[in-house]
Parts: sequence; structure tokens; C-alpha cells
Amino acid sequence: MPVLYERGAESREPGHSGRPAARHFPPGRGLFTAAWRTADSGRTPFVVPSYGSDSPSRPAADPAVGALLERTLAAIAPADSGAAAAARDRQNNLTKPPGSLGLLEDISVRLAALSGTCPPPLPEPAAVAVFAADHGVHAQGVSAWPQEVTAQMVANFLASGAAVNALAAQARARVVVVDVGVAAPVPDADAAPGRLKRHRVRNGTADMTRGPAMSREEALRAVEAGIRVAGELVDDGSRCLLTGDMGIANTTASAALIAVFTGTDPNEVTGHGAGVDDATRRHKVDVVRTALDVNRPDPQDPVGVVAAIGGLEHAAIAGFVLGAAARRVPVILDGVIASSAALVAAALSPEAVSACVAGHRSVEPGHTVALRQLGLRPLVDLELRLGEGTGALLALPLVQAAARTLRDMATFDSAGVSDQQL
Repeated sequence: MPVLYERGAESREPGHSGRPAARHFPPGRGLFTAAWRTADSGRTPFVVPSYGSDSPSRPAADPAVGALLERTLAAIAPADSGAAAAARDRQNNLTKPPGSLGLLEDISVRLAALSGTCPPPLPEPAAVAVFAADHGVHAQGVSAWPQEVTAQMVANFLASGAAVNALAAQARARVVVVDVGVAAPVPDADAAPGRLKRHRVRNGTADMTRGPAMSREEALRAVEAGIRVAGELVDDGSRCLLTGDMGIANTTASAALIAVFTGTDPNEVTGHGAGVDDATRRHKVDVVRTALDVNRPDPQDPVGVVAAIGGLEHAAIAGFVLGAAARRVPVILDGVIASSAALVAAALSPEAVSACVAGHRSVEPGHTVALRQLGLRPLVDLELRLGEGTGALLALPLVQAAARTLRDMATFDSAGVSDQQL
């Protein structure tokens, strides 16, 4: 099982180098055990690399921290194979050639398997949660944007002036903004009622090239903030959750997380982020390598990994995914930040991936690597690289259409249409 607490762990001096060795999840806990996976997918078992067994983070000082995560993990159940089979059988009896709706049919089957019913509930209304935080690694010159842009964009979200607001209005989705670690104060005077959720763990992370980005307790608190936000949105009536993010320099932390959980060289998963030039991208690769060498994160300890090299929004989004899975509500992932956070969630609970839908494929190279590891196919590929939840929102109507066609289309028998092919 993944490590939640590392009792008696001691901090060690860095000294690891070289490529990671492969390490498997224990038998029966592989990532691709969800019932919706097709038998002929040809995918290999989920494998995580080992950068060494020494976790850079320590047990939570407050024993209450982590209890919500443990309860949430215990509540996550495998996908319902019976509901999946019923959905597939219904798809094959709808008034269309079998398979003619392509990936929408697969999505409908997965929604049925998640909910345990066929047809599944319509994934509406929907809500996108934009998790915002700052990153200490920004000091290494990995972004073309100043750090204060994080807080400025949070204000823009609250004032309904960003792309996520426009696309959410188009998709009729609610927007909430979660301050989980913005470095500057975030006023809410101009925010729509209930739009801003304050779960700040700390004022941004530390520089991960000099040591852990945060403590283990802080990582757990951020994960649990995401779980709470998911629960609040579901309790308020949301039946589909979408991930959003904001944090200058967060693609650097995302690349580090993807490198650890997939065993991929940092050069292959580090992109241009919000528009840096080629020289800065190469510098980002070196920064990621340094962070991995300094912290030696162990993928068998996912909380330790996100504490060492992740962001507060990564930890919160991981909790958001876990919270959605525990409530059996689908969660549409946005871009590279969301997919790297989903790797954390999957390492904690492989079954949580059953709740995930890949909204789109971004131009960040690490996003494709992460989606491949998660076994998810993106619904939209528009060369996006904005974040905020924009790609997830563009995919939302497709996810809703998948459920609606399964529910509302007539079968051959009910429509009096022959199902015999010539």
C-alpha cells in the first residue's frame, strides 16, 4: 500500500544520481485494475520508478492531519463491472451501428461503472475548482512571468474576467477558486458569493532545489483541502467536478512529479510552460534534475513525493480527485498540472482513476506521458496550454453527451428498428 506516514523517518543528505529503477505496485493494486479497461488494450501494468527509499518528509506532527485522507481512501471502491457490462450491452442495442459513437461509448460505460448504475446519472450540474498556489522554485528563473501574477489572476477569476469564467458560462458550470497557497493576500471584496474558498496551507512552497517544497503535514493538509472542496461541491449538488489551477512556475513542479511517477527522463516531460524560450526550457530541465537529486523522492510514498517536489495546488488537486472518486462522481482533468496531480492520487488509490476523464491533451510533453501512464485518452486536442480548467470545460459537453446518448437513445426493440445487418 502507498505510504501515508513514515514513522521515525530521518532526514538524509542528498547523494542519489543515475536513472531510476522500476518498482511495481503490490499485486492486485495495479493502476489499471478498473473495470472499464478493455481487455485488448495491450497496456503494461502501472510501474513507478524508485529514486531511493529515503523520504524527504516527516510524519505529521498533528495526528488528526491525515485522518480524512485515510477515510477517503477507504471509501473508494473499484469500478462496478456489472454496471459496465450492462452499459456496454445497452450501447450495442441502441439504434446505431455498434461502436459508431466512438470514444463517447467508452466514456458512457465508464460513467456507469463509476456510479454503479446503468444508465448513469447525467454529469450535471458541473463545477470547476481552480486551485491556486505559488512556488518557491520560481526563484530559479523557470518562468517568464513574475510571481505576483498568481494573485492577480486569482482576482481576475473572482471578477469573472478570465478564460475559465467565459468557458464556464458557456458550459453552464459553476466556478470556485481555492486559495491553497498563494503568496500574496487574496481579497474577496469583488468575488461572487461563495466563489472564493480559503484553504491556505502556507504562503507558497519553498524552493525544491534546496530541499522539500513543504513539510509532510503541509502536504497532507493540502490533500485534505482538496477532499473537502470536492465534498462541499457534491453536497451542494454538483454531479461532475472539473479541475482548474493557477500558479506561476507550476509546470516545473508538474514535470518533476511526472518524471518520478513515470520513470521518464526530465528532458522528455519538461516543456515551455507559459511561453519560455528554448534556453529557459533547458534550464527548467536542469532545475528539475537538481530537485530530484536533492530530495530523492520515493514514488512508493506519494505524500512524500508531493511534499518534496510538488505544489500545494498539486496536492489539493490530488485530494480533489480522491474526494470525487469516494463520492462516485466523475472528475474531468484539465492539463499537465491536473494529470501530474492525478498521478499522486493514483499512487494513493489506483481505483481513483476510474473517476477520471482526460478533458484534453495540452502541448506540454509531460501531459502526454502522464495520460499514457494513467491509461486515459483525451477528448479534446486543441493545442491548449493555458490551464485554469479551460480544457476540462471544453470537454464537459462531450462527457454529458456520452451519458445522455446512453440514457435517451432508443433501442432497436423499443423503436421497432431491425438490428439485422445485410
